[in-house]
Parts: sequence; C-alpha cells; structure tokens
Amino acid sequence: MKSTTTLQNRFNELLQNVREARDSFLGYPVSKDFDYSELYEFLKYPINNLGDPFESSTYKVQTHEIEREVVTFFAKLFRANQNDYWGYVTNGGSESNLYGLYIAREMFPKAMVYYSESTHYSIKKNIHLLNIPSIIIRAKDNGEIDYTDLEETLKFNRHKPAIILTTYGTTMKEAKDDVLKVKNILKKLAIHDHYIHCDGALAGSFAPFVSPKIPFDFEDGADSIAISGHKFIGSPVPSGVIITKRSFRDRISKGISYIGSLDTTITGSRNGHSPLFLWYAINKMGVEGLKKRYDHSLKMAKYCEHELLKIGIEAWTNPGAITVVIPKMPDKIKHKWQLATEGDTSHIICMPNVTKNKIDDFIKDVKQQLYTNNKN
Repeated sequence: MKSTTTLQNRFNELLQNVREARDSFLGYPVSKDFDYSELYEFLKYPINNLGDPFESSTYKVQTHEIEREVVTFFAKLFRANQNDYWGYVTNGGSESNLYGLYIAREMFPKAMVYYSESTHYSIKKNIHLLNIPSIIIRAKDNGEIDYTDLEETLKFNRHKPAIILTTYGTTMKEAKDDVLKVKNILKKLAIHDHYIHCDGALAGSFAPFVSPKIPFDFEDGADSIAISGHKFIGSPVPSGVIITKRSFRDRISKGISYIGSLDTTITGSRNGHSPLFLWYAINKMGVEGLKKRYDHSLKMAKYCEHELLKIGIEAWTNPGAITVVIPKMPDKIKHKWQLATEGDTSHIICMPNVTKNKIDDFIKDVKQQLYTNNKN
C-alpha cells in the first residue's frame, strides 16, 4: 500500500498533466466549457441505468426518467415521429453507431452495408463485430459521400437489402452526407428493403441550425441517428445518444426476469450519471442555447480560416462547418496543439470553448514556425 504522501503526489501530478493538456488542444471535437459542480453530490451513489430506459426495473438507483427526457429532446430536434421514437444514452458515438447497425442487421439479415471511405473508423469495426458484408464507397474531395459511386455500386446488388451509413460531419473535414439524395437513389433503383443510419457524432447536435440545411433527420429519411454527448455539448465522461424508432426496437427486445425489464441496449449495466450530465446541460441551454453555441463556433471557424489564409496557409471549411481543414502541420505544432492528422491533412475544430485569443496564440506559433523554416 502506498503512503498518503505518495498518493497525493501522484494525484497532484496527474491533475497538473490533465489540466495542461486540456488547455492546449484544438484538434479534437471535445467541449471543455462545462460546469457540473451542482451535480457532484450524485457521485456518491451507484447510479446504474440497466435495462430499457422506457421500462420499469427492479433496480431503483437509476436516472431513467431524465434519460427519457434526454431522448425526447433529441427526438424532437431530429424530427422523429412523436408516436414512434425510442433511444438511450450510450457510452459514446461508437456504441450509438453499433446500435444503429445492430437494428439494421436484425431487420435485414441478408443485407449489404455501404459506407463512405470518410466514415468514422468505428463503423468498419462495428461491421466486423456484427459480421455484415460491406462495400466502401468513394468520397468526394470535400469528404462527402460520392452519390454517383453509391448509385452505381447499388445497381450491382439490387437483389439485396441495403444498409447505408451516412455521416453528418465526417471526422477530418466535417463533410455532411445528404440523406434525401441517398433516399432518392434507393427509390430510383426500387430497393425497398433498406435502412439508413446517420452518424452525427459532432455536428448532429447543431444540425438543425446549419444553413443552408442539409437533409439528415427522420423526416428526410433516416432510420436512426447517433450523436456524441461529450463533443459539442460537453461532459466529464464520454457519452452518446442513439435515436431510432420504437417499432424497430420492439423487433429485438427480450424480457429479462432478473432485472424486471427489457434487454434492448448493447450493454447491460449503463452509466446513470451520463444522462444526468446531458439532461442538466440541455435544460440549462435549451434549443436557443445550442444555437448560440453553434453561432459562436461558426464565427470562430471563419476567423481562424481567414487568419490562416492571411499567412499563406491553405485553410478551408465545408459549408456550415466548425472544422478548419489545413495541410499537415509540423510535429512541433501538431504535438503542442494536439492536432488530429490523417495523411497530408490536419484540422482545427472550433468548439464552443475556443476563443479568438486561443486562435491568435495558435496563429502566432504557426507564423513562428514558418519564419524558422524560411530561415533554415
């Protein structure tokens, strides 16, 4: 057993490292402008949201009621049928995507999955876990799915049901796939047995405010939508939300006598604190608060793009995006600012906590690096 002094030193060191890392990242979609201190009292309790949040359970140390309110909030935001929606708070976007694929596979066991090469890495992993055959579709230069390639590929498999993964905000370029275009392709090819899952991990939370609107939600043709809770909204622990149709959930639900509830989620025990954080945040913000956060982020992204272009960096953004795409940065810049990089591309994500001063600090470092490179 370690001494109290040793433990305290480790604790202090870890806290300092985490604090410093938090203060210097621009490359990951994680909001850090949250304050959940009013909820700290709940950390004293073993809150476990096992079972279906819309069903009763014999375990009562849970937050199912507010979890249902979180689901309802996003179901309305995504224009779901008020008489046919369901969902739950997950451990993150990857689990939310897994659930969408799981529902689709159970509905269409002989289906083929189609997903863009820009799709989040969790999709390929989830497809492997569920053992579903799949085909990768090309992405356009801006990261959006290539609808022509999708249509041509679907033609070769018209005899099979289709499961299509769309993305509302791709990982590197925040490109947004048009669900309505996908739906029209399926209609044109007379592929009636199909399922469309939309991964909106980052951008889904502000999708209704993006102008011009890019079709993505239930009225546009989506069958399920996944978002992350710790990204645009912010949370001390990773979380996500999956919204789908109750009629789809009913096809896979199984009663479990041990817990006195239905088994409808991926995991058995589920974090009961995550719904509490999300519930607190969306009640504090409301829809107008979410829009205000997006407007600020969009303003910062435009400012960042403009300032980078001024110093000769080829920066650009997709319409309505808060992600600024830039050439791969030197290691010194990449490591200090924790810039996610793929191939020859890095990016800056202007989350709601990003300020003009923070962008100016980043620009200053880039200018210094350019001066050093030119001098050498």
